[in-house]
Amino acid sequence: GAPGLRLLGLGPNFLPKRGLIKLKSLLEQNTSWAKHRDINDLKNMLSNSNVVVSLWKKSALLGFGRATSDRIYRAVLWDIVVDNKYHNLGLGKILVNTILNNSLISNTEKIYLMTTNCKNFYSKMGFIQQENQTLMTFMKDK
Repeated sequence: GAPGLRLLGLGPNFLPKRGLIKLKSLLEQNTSWAKHRDINDLKNMLSNSNVVVSLWKKSALLGFGRATSDRIYRAVLWDIVVDNKYHNLGLGKILVNTILNNSLISNTEKIYLMTTNCKNFYSKMGFIQQENQTLMTFMKDK
């Protein structure tokens, strides 16, 4: 559940590894959809996520993912990212499986995710592309 990162912005084992700064950097350097997120917004995002998973190698943040859920009917996976230098090592699979096996998600009827470039990866993990649904968004001006 990454309580150190979620509650205090720390690294693994509650060590001061500048977790929030490293998360911001991981997202900015390895995604097109999560650039320019504010540290305070990241802290708020983490505290409002039901499941948070982070992968570390010593003081380096290698991967991150989170989920929100009503714990019964619906859950959504968000912000699944692995540092580009560590692709094809199975870390993404570890992230996703750890989230899916979390007790706050594991009994949920339907789990959603949105992806731009990783459809094949998620298909191999058992996710099915929905042809009969339309993704719609509503964005408020900040």
